[in-house]
Amino acid sequence: MQISVTGRHLDITDALKNYVESKFERLERHIDHVTDVHVILGLEKINKKAEATVQISGAMLFAEDHHEDMYAAIDSLIDKLDRQVCKHKEKIVDRHR
Repeated sequence: MQISVTGRHLDITDALKNYVESKFERLERHIDHVTDVHVILGLEKINKKAEATVQISGAMLFAEDHHEDMYAAIDSLIDKLDRQVCKHKEKIVDRHR
């Protein structure tokens, strides 16, 4: 899995990048064929914004979240992507039966 992290109006620190990479390991528990992940972290007036595009075999998943704390935005973003991956995996299993 290749993870690219970019920042809009924000400098990406090593701690923030390591946090994102450690959180995206959670997606690999559910599905093995994650090929590319592109994460964009940005600042908007008061809120911090985290958005991600995940490319897996057969689909491209997108999620975004706004929060006052960047780490909380990343956490809820991972929760959203986790639900999408589980739903996609269930669709694949149901169609093959």
